[in-house]
Amino acid sequence: MRWALSIAAALVMTTPGVALAKDNSLTAAERAQGWKLLFNGRDLSGWRAFGGGAAPSTWTVRDGTLLLIKADGKMSGTDLVTAEPYGAFELTLDWKVEKGGNSGVLYLARNVAGAPQLYETGLEMQVLDDAGHSDGKIPTHRAGSLYDMTVPPAGVSKPAGSWNHARLLVQNGRIRQWLNGTPTADVSYGDDAWRKRVAGSKFAKMAHFGTFDSGVIGLQDHGEPVAFRNIKLRRLGASATGTGQ
Repeated sequence: MRWALSIAAALVMTTPGVALAKDNSLTAAERAQGWKLLFNGRDLSGWRAFGGGAAPSTWTVRDGTLLLIKADGKMSGTDLVTAEPYGAFELTLDWKVEKGGNSGVLYLARNVAGAPQLYETGLEMQVLDDAGHSDGKIPTHRAGSLYDMTVPPAGVSKPAGSWNHARLLVQNGRIRQWLNGTPTADVSYGDDAWRKRVAGSKFAKMAHFGTFDSGVIGLQDHGEPVAFRNIKLRRLGASATGTGQ
C-alpha cells in the first residue's frame, strides 16, 4: 500500500496539468469556503505595529516568508498585528523558529489604556522550540499550548528549523487549537469556567486579559527570529462567544 501511494504521489507531481498547492495562495475550494490570505507573500499589506503606525523594520518579507529579524543588531520589541479585528474565525498558518526560539500567535487582542503590551489582552498560541528553550520544560508553555492555560501533548512540535502547521478555531464561546494535526487546546471562553482558568494563570492580575469578544491577531516579537507563511483566515461571525459582548 505504501508503495502504491508513493507511485500515486509521484504521478501527481509529474503529470502535466495537475496543479500543486502554492505557498501564500488560496485554492478555488478555499475561496468558495470564505478563506482569505492575511499574508500575501510579497509585503506587509494589512499589518501594522501594535499600538499604531507602520510595521517596524524588524518585520520583513523574504522569499514568500514573513520574518522577524534583527535590524541594526537588535530587535524592536514591537509586535505585528492585523489592521482588522476578528471575532469568531478559523485561522491556519505555518511557523518556524531557530534553536531556542520563542514567539507566539495572539488573538482577541486590543490596544487599550492600562494594557500597553499585546499579551495583556490577547490570548496566545505558543510558538516555541520545545527542545532548545527552557519554556519547553513547562507543560503549559509548550509549543501549541494556549499559553500558561493548557497542556498540549509532548513531542507535537517539529525540531528547530522545521515548519510547523498550526490551526485555531474560535466560535460560540469555545477555543480550539491544533499543532501539526494534534489537538493542543480545547476550552470554553467568556464564561465562569474561563474566568476561573484565567484566575489560576499568570494573567490573573491583568484586568483586560481574555475579556474581549473580538480583536486583532498578532505575531509576537519575543526577541528571537521567527518565520511565518500561509496565514489564512475565514470569518465565522462577529463575536467569539456568540453573544456580542
